[in-house]
Amino acid sequence: MVAFSGGLDSTTLLHALAARATPGLCAVHVHHGLQAVADDWAQHCADFCADLKVPLVVVHANIDPLDPAGPEGAARQARYDLLRAQLDDDDLLVTAHHRDDQAETVLLRLLRGSGVHGLAAMRALTPFTPGHLWRPLLACPRVKLQHYAEAQGLRWLEDPHNADPRYARSWLRAQVLPDLRRRWPQADASLARTAHLADEAAGLLDDLAETDHTRLAQGAALSVAGLLALTVPRRHNLLHWWLRRHGFDLPAAVLLDQLDRDVLAAAADAMPLLAWPGAEVRRYRDRLFVMAPLLPAPVVVQEWCEGVALPLSAGCGRIVADRPPPVLLRVRPVAVGASFQPYDAPHHRSCRNLFQEAGTPPWLRTRVPLLEIDGNPACIAGIAVSREWRELLAQSGWRPVWQHEFVGLDSPLTL
Repeated sequence: MVAFSGGLDSTTLLHALAARATPGLCAVHVHHGLQAVADDWAQHCADFCADLKVPLVVVHANIDPLDPAGPEGAARQARYDLLRAQLDDDDLLVTAHHRDDQAETVLLRLLRGSGVHGLAAMRALTPFTPGHLWRPLLACPRVKLQHYAEAQGLRWLEDPHNADPRYARSWLRAQVLPDLRRRWPQADASLARTAHLADEAAGLLDDLAETDHTRLAQGAALSVAGLLALTVPRRHNLLHWWLRRHGFDLPAAVLLDQLDRDVLAAAADAMPLLAWPGAEVRRYRDRLFVMAPLLPAPVVVQEWCEGVALPLSAGCGRIVADRPPPVLLRVRPVAVGASFQPYDAPHHRSCRNLFQEAGTPPWLRTRVPLLEIDGNPACIAGIAVSREWRELLAQSGWRPVWQHEFVGLDSPLTL
């Protein structure tokens, strides 16, 4: 599937692939709706694809003009989200990024203070869940694409945004790179070479981080003592790799210093929290966790007697089984200060002690569902069950499971 904007680059790419009778070739055009001529552009793309006998899908983006990322960033994110949605497992999305684009990306990353992973810029082939993203023209200068398009008599669109100096990339393209090329004709090749070398270095750093992670991983968490034993650069390298692996945006460098000081170096009995947009890092005992910001702890009490699934409060997952429960169940959060009698204990025990023995972090304890039978506590999901609960499951063969996305609950959590 070719991402087809109608501009010179994607027009040349799509035409070249069609000329080679590429199997399964199709195109997708993102209608951003940001300009009055957007409908005309979509029609141009449809006509071009019809001439090539290439199927075209047009998808519409909804861009928030007040998005904090700005119109350029918001449009880019919307475009990739829509393109990703068109892919099935193992599909290939093909884009027309070329060597000039790579040079611009390296310069932008330099000016933003990116590390080696940022300077690695764009890769020719990269995962793009659920498929992959392929940039076959990444080593090709744009002038060659223009020569091809002119020789083939192709018509393409010119987006005025690409020449608008309000946008950082457009300003670099129009004002900075021409001067660099006049002074250093090899500028584009050198910047692309820098990206290649940075990519190699980033791979080595990832290998080192993976080695450190193997030693320091505690389930989904990291050992705090192990992190503190690393040098600062090596620790930060592992943290960057770990955050990327869990799908979180990287914090500013100053936040990593704060994490060292206020989270990792906190007292052993402390439970520090460091947050930035979209992520939280928390510590419990010797474990460091990363997660999406937690929603407020639930207070609702639910009844379950019908259906094979019970959705819990927002952010707390759901309980599922192969059939409805054999008796009416009440489901509530575990209350602070509550007690519970496990089937193998002679007396009630505080839920706090049960959670401590299981290593359940405090911020999750009020989010673990407690199931009651006839008003009596019967099961704390993944923590403890009563004698009555065991008898119910033995007699009925019913097997419910609590499904959730909490980081830090590493047991199977079968109820």
